[in-house]
Amino acid sequence: MTLRISLRDGERVVINGAIIRSSGRTDLAIESKVTILRGREIMAPAEANTPARALYFHTMMAYLDPERIEEHHRQILGLLGGVSRLSTCETGRAAVASFAERAASADYYRALGDCRTLMRLEHDALAGVAEVAELAA
Repeated sequence: MTLRISLRDGERVVINGAIIRSSGRTDLAIESKVTILRGREIMAPAEANTPARALYFHTMMAYLDPERIEEHHRQILGLLGGVSRLSTCETGRAAVASFAERAASADYYRALGDCRTLMRLEHDALAGVAEVAELAA
């Protein structure tokens, strides 16, 4: 099955560890199994500044850097406990359970989707805390 992706001018994509930047609008047809992340799915280490974002980063690295998988697994396991304690709503609990299942079966790309859900929930919770703090001040 062929994977087709379109890249905007200057958009980055990582394919099997190689960073590729498009020059002009580019359409790619990927005809074999590869690890691939588009630019908007790539997180820099400095952006991993909350528990859910750190979980995303280390899951992304487990996907892109299989040579250091044991190190990434240790990081993921350490973070998952903290993120799961913060996930008090049904959506958060479901995302943690789905993430754990996918990460355990090395389906890191789909696990990143669960991380995005957890990052949205975390962002909303932090925004709520900031709003309460503002009102109290």
